[in-house]
Amino acid sequence: MTGDKSIKPWREVIAPHPDVREGAFQQAEFAADLWQVHLGKGSDEYQSPAEFFRRTYLTDSLKTLLTRSVKRLTGKEGDPIVQLQTNFGGGKTRSMLALYHLFSGTPLKDLAGIEELSQEAGFDKLPEVKRVVLVGTKISPGNPSIKDDGTEVRTLWGELAWQLGGKKAFARIAEDDKKATSPGDALRELFDDFGPCMILIDEWVAYTRQLHDENDLPGGSSETQFSFAQALTESARAAKQCLLVVSLPASDTAFSGYEGADDAEVGGVRGREALDRLRNVVGRMESSWRPATAEESFEIVRRRLFEPLVWDASYKERDLTARAFSELYQSQSNEFPSECSKLDYEKRIKAAYPIHPEVFDQLYGGWSTLVKFQRTRGVLRLMATVIHNLWSANDQASLIMPCSIPIDNTNVRYELTRYLDDTWQPVMETDVDGPNSLPRKIDNEKSNLGKISATRRVARTIYLGSAPTVGLGHQGITDQRIKLGCVLPGENSSIFGDALRDLSQQATYLYRDGTRYWYATQPTVAKMARDRAQQLAAKKREVHDEIIKRLRVALMDKGNFRAVYLAPLSGEDVPDEMETRLVVLAPEFVFSKGTESPTEQAAKAILKSRGNVPRLFQNTLVFMAADRTRLNDLESAICEHEAWQSIVEEKDNLDLTQQQLKQAEEQLGRANHSLLARLPECNKWLLVPTQASAKDPVQWESHSVSGSDALAVLAFKRLSGMELLTNTLGGTVLRKHMDEVPLWQGNHVAIRQLVDYFARYNYLPRITDSDVLMDAITSGLNLITWESESFAYAEAFDEKNQRYAGLNCRSSLDFSPDDPGLLVKPEVASR
Repeated sequence: MTGDKSIKPWREVIAPHPDVREGAFQQAEFAADLWQVHLGKGSDEYQSPAEFFRRTYLTDSLKTLLTRSVKRLTGKEGDPIVQLQTNFGGGKTRSMLALYHLFSGTPLKDLAGIEELSQEAGFDKLPEVKRVVLVGTKISPGNPSIKDDGTEVRTLWGELAWQLGGKKAFARIAEDDKKATSPGDALRELFDDFGPCMILIDEWVAYTRQLHDENDLPGGSSETQFSFAQALTESARAAKQCLLVVSLPASDTAFSGYEGADDAEVGGVRGREALDRLRNVVGRMESSWRPATAEESFEIVRRRLFEPLVWDASYKERDLTARAFSELYQSQSNEFPSECSKLDYEKRIKAAYPIHPEVFDQLYGGWSTLVKFQRTRGVLRLMATVIHNLWSANDQASLIMPCSIPIDNTNVRYELTRYLDDTWQPVMETDVDGPNSLPRKIDNEKSNLGKISATRRVARTIYLGSAPTVGLGHQGITDQRIKLGCVLPGENSSIFGDALRDLSQQATYLYRDGTRYWYATQPTVAKMARDRAQQLAAKKREVHDEIIKRLRVALMDKGNFRAVYLAPLSGEDVPDEMETRLVVLAPEFVFSKGTESPTEQAAKAILKSRGNVPRLFQNTLVFMAADRTRLNDLESAICEHEAWQSIVEEKDNLDLTQQQLKQAEEQLGRANHSLLARLPECNKWLLVPTQASAKDPVQWESHSVSGSDALAVLAFKRLSGMELLTNTLGGTVLRKHMDEVPLWQGNHVAIRQLVDYFARYNYLPRITDSDVLMDAITSGLNLITWESESFAYAEAFDEKNQRYAGLNCRSSLDFSPDDPGLLVKPEVASR
């Protein structure tokens, strides 16, 4: 997958961070752990303030949070309480880490982006701040913590006091800790005496839901915990330089985008009750924080996964790439979503580089509705795996597209299925990407698709855009968005349309509704149709009977043939008559040019005899046979049509949904169209007996027909064009044959005999019927030059007196094939 050669591959412009490049990252690294950092553990990315800010994009909301926090802790304006509220992976913990590292004592110049922020916000140094970290999943309400000096800490307020001022601060609330009672206003005194201080509380709901109504745990009861929460917020607000930052899960659709988004984080009924009460307490005084916007999320991910662009040349290459994509979307605007042709989209490409914005749109859209995906955390986990794989595979694409995601890679596949039901595994293996998947099969069979892996790219894009939203309204993605996820500058979008069509017609789990496509875990009716088609294919006789049925309809237009005989079992089924007829052999009689076949033998047998009786009129038959290679295509078309037909007819018994019925009816229409097209493509061979002269043997010529006319019409046109059959004959031409063969019986020849000759002998012109001969006789008798170029007519010949009765020269007479008259040589008639 390369596209326009003038655009550099992304790997030549920007490099992933070493841990991503080398695949050395651990998935857990993308889950920021505040407690581990507080303990002085964890990876350098989170532990080191400098490295943390180097890989952190300061969103507008994060800048606001940091600025207001500085103001609060320097005694100026600022919110005393901040509530961080998003669903899993929404950036709460990273925001807390940013606060934790900002007040770590590290010089501002060593923190990327902070020095600039300090200038904007008007501060040049920070006070020394006591940092308290309370993480509910790391502190047990039932198991007291024993400190290094032997002090036993039982409650959250005890842990808070200990971190704030050690044993001295703890002593102030020691009794409340021992009895698990809320310390009340003692908290405010602690904050003032040991401040400035910052208290970061994460996973508070997880801690609170473990408490009982009775006071039987060291950490206290649930009611005491809520009393502590109220005292804490009031004290933080009343203290001079205290900042309280609380992280709570989102629970309403305003933040999560769907109902019950936070169930995994909240933890059941007790957790939800705890969340509601804590939010009630905190929410009375807090300044809420909101997660990053979509565009900011792009930069968060990009900065975490890639080294920054440094050189001007790199920025230039990025801009050239964005321009090339923008020009592609503008020049083929009908092929892509409308927003892509606008200038803003080019800006989005630059902002997301080297990842295509559509990747982010799909991951932050449908995939983020999955609770376990955890939004930015899930995006980081997946994209780190993807980028490592693409880097190792020397990917040469100009951007990392939805179709770039190597779903066939074990690690990538795991990341894309770990959030979904196990039933998705066969879908991916069968219809999306894998060694034996349908997209690979289609690409291998069609070189124009295979050379750019078009079908695999389409399948990957559909999967990424549809898998997480199955069962929801407006499921699937449009064909325009599929192309957006596939097409690179320099590529023709139509080839992906071809790939999409082939895939949708053959896939087991791919659904379609108008222009929208999606994968689901239940097989489509297409699978049922394929199974039925395969069953019918084994019944060759039934398939051929259906072909004959179709041919019978197609041959209702006989063209200029006097009759058409379809699939005769033997010569006995073809009458021995004087008019030229077309014999269409049964489907099993296939023909391939250049080989002696049973088909020619069958045609010869019909030509020579009518049952047990020799055939007299052998110059009146031409034959049509199926092409050996095209018959397979026609048989497949028949099987497919019959399969869809049966599904539509059995819609009630099969209990089809409206969507399935619509799909079946659409596919039936397509199958019928395909069948009508393949019928003339298959029955393309004309087998024609010819003879150079009476002394020569009969030879068989084969000629192919093609076109949009009816089969018999095509056959007649082809034969006429090659002068192997005619419906007109001039008088002079008739005279020529009468002389060359010769057909004269002495000085004359009977008209009846002449008709018989033309119907019998293959060395004479093949005419549609005897009327052609009658017209030729009339034409010859009307010639002024009859003496040199045609003949005369006589009603009879008296053998005894050697005289002609009723002799006519150059006269207009009407004739019939049964006329008893004679054609007379002109030189004899002139005597």
